[in-house]
Amino acid sequence: MLYLHDVWVNWFEGEENGCNVCFFHEWRKDDGMVMLDQVPVLIVRKSAMDYMENSLGELPDDLLKKIESKAFIRKGSKVEMLEYCFIASDGERMMAIETMGYRVPVKKSRLMPQHELIVREMADCHAAEPFYFPEMNEKTYSLIEPAPEWMIGLTRKERQLKQLLLLAVDQLIESENEPELKYWLTEWMPDRYEEIREMDWDMAASTFSEAVKIGWSPRHEQICGQIIKGRPFFEKMYEHEMGVAT
Repeated sequence: MLYLHDVWVNWFEGEENGCNVCFFHEWRKDDGMVMLDQVPVLIVRKSAMDYMENSLGELPDDLLKKIESKAFIRKGSKVEMLEYCFIASDGERMMAIETMGYRVPVKKSRLMPQHELIVREMADCHAAEPFYFPEMNEKTYSLIEPAPEWMIGLTRKERQLKQLLLLAVDQLIESENEPELKYWLTEWMPDRYEEIREMDWDMAASTFSEAVKIGWSPRHEQICGQIIKGRPFFEKMYEHEMGVAT
């Protein structure tokens, strides 16, 4: 069994898409990093890495048995055992995973660069383990479950704000308030005012959805700040992200 010791991790909980598990350069001081005193390392096939990085599906029995009770976390002067915690790598990507006692990768973390290098060297010297993973079902993406490609090239702050904007637009569409929807769509596309006035509900909703999915710009940020006004939960999220560095 391969192991790493004294490994800092920054857990992202319940993230199905790996693009939301931030790399080290995007970690923040208030993230609440913890140190793993010891954690087993598994070298896996590319398909297995895809499965663990981009799903919350169940992990194989033989994998869980192999790493069971072999990880420990440091809490002050104490060390506590973790039932199912490990680092997986296909030689190119690496990710720490903690199941919180379940059978799915509930918590995920990237590694610090020095630990990535060590794991990559391990992968160069050891063959991938033949764990069986089921085929991943084809995913259906939406405003509330954005596709990873919608976030390509964005910083952590931009991804968070874009998710907030998508959620706000989804809520607007779900409200079925046509005048309000067309108002905000016109704010987004003022040059298409006359065309928007003539749109039916489905066309207006589809046009707005497709428009905000694409890229990120000062216009996205501006409309995000405007459309979430009066929604306390969204306002709090927006203010938090605007208060941190990109």
